[in-house]
Amino acid sequence: MTTAPGTYAPRPGAAPLPRMIGAQAALETRMLLRNGEQLLLTVVIPTLLLVLFSSVDVVDTGSGKAVDFLTPGILALAVMSTAFTGQAIATGFERRYGVLKRLASSPLPRWGLMTAKTAAVLVTEVLQVILLTVIAFALGWSPHGNPAAVLLLLVLGTAAFSGLGLLMAGTLKAEATLAAANLVFLLLLVGGGVIVPLEKFGAAGDVLGLLPISALSDGLRDVLQHGAGMPWGDLAILAVWAVVGLAAAGRFFRWE
Repeated sequence: MTTAPGTYAPRPGAAPLPRMIGAQAALETRMLLRNGEQLLLTVVIPTLLLVLFSSVDVVDTGSGKAVDFLTPGILALAVMSTAFTGQAIATGFERRYGVLKRLASSPLPRWGLMTAKTAAVLVTEVLQVILLTVIAFALGWSPHGNPAAVLLLLVLGTAAFSGLGLLMAGTLKAEATLAAANLVFLLLLVGGGVIVPLEKFGAAGDVLGLLPISALSDGLRDVLQHGAGMPWGDLAILAVWAVVGLAAAGRFFRWE
C-alpha cells in the first residue's frame, strides 16, 4: 500500500532493537523447550537424580536429611545443564548449519543475538528452579539462608557456564562439541560435589573445589543447608570463571 510516490505504509525497516532481541529470545526459549535432548538434560536428569538419591540411601551425604544436601547440588547441575551443556550443543550445530552466519547478517547485531540466547537460558533456568524447588519441598527440603546470596550465585554460575559453553561451541566442530559437552557434564556430575561430597575425594577435593560446578554447588549448600552468609570465596571463583570464559568466547568465537 502506497501513500505517496516513493513512500510505503507500513514503512520498511528493522524493528526496534529491544523488540528484535525479545522476539529472538522467545524463539530461542521455544527451541530449548521443544528439544527432546535438551529436556532430558535440563529437566529429566536433575529431577530423577534428586528423587532417587533423596529416597534411596546410596551416597553418604553426612548428617541431616539427604534432600537438604542434594537439592543445592542439583540446582547447580540444572544451571550447568542449561547454560553450558545445552547451550554449547545447540549453538555448535547452529554454527555448523550456517544459522549463526545468516543471523549475523540480519539487522539484529551479534551482541543482540548473544543477549537473546542468554535471556532464553535464564528463562529456562527459572522454570528449572521452580520445578526442582517444588519437588524438593515435597521430599521434605528445609532451606535456610539469604535469597540474595542464592540469586547472586545462580547469576554468576550462569555467566561462568555460558562463557565456557559459547567458547566450546565457537571453537570446536559440532560433533566434537556434542561429545565434549556431554563428557564434561558427566565428569562434573561425578566429581563436582553435586551428589558426592568433595571430602570423599581426599586431597583432590581441594583442586576440584576450584571448578565452577563445585563453587556453585558448595556455595548454594553453604547458604541453603547451613544458613551461611554471603559465600565470598565461591562467588570469587565463579566470577573468575565468568570473566575468563566470556572474554575467551568473545575473543575466539568463530561464526562460520
